[in-house]
Amino acid sequence: MNIRNQTATKLPFGPTHEIVATALENYIRESLSEPSDVLNQKTPEEIAKALMVKPIFEKGFENTTQLQEFITTYLQNTNHLKNPKYLGHQVAVPHDLSGIPEWIHGTINNPSSLYEMGPAGATLEGFMIHWMLRQLGWFKGKDLCDFSRITENGSGILTHGGSIANLTALSAARAAIAPEAWEEGSPKDLVVMGPSTSHYSIMRALSIMGMGKKAFVPVPVDENEVIVTDALEDVYKKTKEEGKRVMAVVANACATSTGLFDPLEEMASFCKKNQLWFHVDGAHGAVALLSERYKKLVQGIQQADSVIWDAHKMLRVPALCTAVLFKNQEQMWNSFHQKGSYVFHENEVIGMDSMPFTVECTKSALGTKLFWSFALEGESAMVKFIENSFQQALDLYAILNANQNFYCPYPPQSNILCFQYKPDQIDDQQQLALRYELINSGEFYITSCVIHDKRYLRTVLMNPLSSSEDYYTLVKAIEKCAAKLFNT
Repeated sequence: MNIRNQTATKLPFGPTHEIVATALENYIRESLSEPSDVLNQKTPEEIAKALMVKPIFEKGFENTTQLQEFITTYLQNTNHLKNPKYLGHQVAVPHDLSGIPEWIHGTINNPSSLYEMGPAGATLEGFMIHWMLRQLGWFKGKDLCDFSRITENGSGILTHGGSIANLTALSAARAAIAPEAWEEGSPKDLVVMGPSTSHYSIMRALSIMGMGKKAFVPVPVDENEVIVTDALEDVYKKTKEEGKRVMAVVANACATSTGLFDPLEEMASFCKKNQLWFHVDGAHGAVALLSERYKKLVQGIQQADSVIWDAHKMLRVPALCTAVLFKNQEQMWNSFHQKGSYVFHENEVIGMDSMPFTVECTKSALGTKLFWSFALEGESAMVKFIENSFQQALDLYAILNANQNFYCPYPPQSNILCFQYKPDQIDDQQQLALRYELINSGEFYITSCVIHDKRYLRTVLMNPLSSSEDYYTLVKAIEKCAAKLFNT
């Protein structure tokens, strides 16, 4: 292979990529070995010194040995998501080979927001958007590879995360009720209704859009933080009496903290009755669409006007990759009114440009990452993974619920489960201290959350290798940490 002198680097290509591949393979193997810490946290000062940050930054890698040491040290100072005892955040435990599309993208640097800048990536994004629309009943074509404009189709794009996706969907909702807002600013009377436990990105989006956090009107939730649909009418009536217009109603599918689903069908009926935009934040739980067993959890989602769906949670895609989907394609086209003559063209062009419809001007080949996640094992394997993850939460619930030292406030609907250890003896701050003691031991990684002002320990079952044996070990580890901290 001929490589021009001016593009050559100090490190030889062959040995370099072999070093990286070998280091990653060892990382995966060591993450699965016993005993292996999930997380071994050091201070940033310690890590910077171990990585030789200053000399490498100033001089670059001097040789392959230094490169190898850097990668090995870097991998040692990571959260080992592939460890079966990782039960932490809603971050995908990806396939062992999931990093390949990012390696490809990092080499070719083809953004997919303009078709001509990344035709392959844009094509795969179009295909995956069609696939997601089909799950919602919003794809009316006969072939997912038909990229012609079908009037009855829904539409969508991939973005770098749920926060941008929620912002995009709410921008479309604003354009629908106040098309003048893009030029003149948001009308002062617009508000958004939703459960008081809506994701923080909803309020952020409203602030970014110039509406302010106060433009969010909370609807009461029950003891498990699921929206009380009976309260919708009263909240809506009061809002109208205050001279406000409801721009959209937001639903959780599912709530980030508890993993429980709002009753989408009831909310959809309310929105249809009152002619309101219905937005479903399905970042985590939209995957229930793929399972015959769990599809009932999102019954009514097809009646939404917009849905967001994170692939970097339950579709095993490395962060970030989120779809924002619209039932009516024209609503997406109206999201942003702007003009850039060097990228937006009046005449028909080959392929699909997503740039006019997203906050991002340049974005990576997200469709390639999402497609690759399915290509590694196939669609049926993905469905099996999702159903297994939900079952894992039920398995953990059964173990904890049978132990008198643990309290679970609800049976899980998804793969998220919250619980407390001896809540009659251990207060909120001690629950949190228990969590830190556990993760600092390196044996397990879990998170925590607050439900109705009470602190809970929280697990998200994302690793297909986690088993009941690990859950019993978790119980013993928590009891051990509690005995150390509180002599219980």
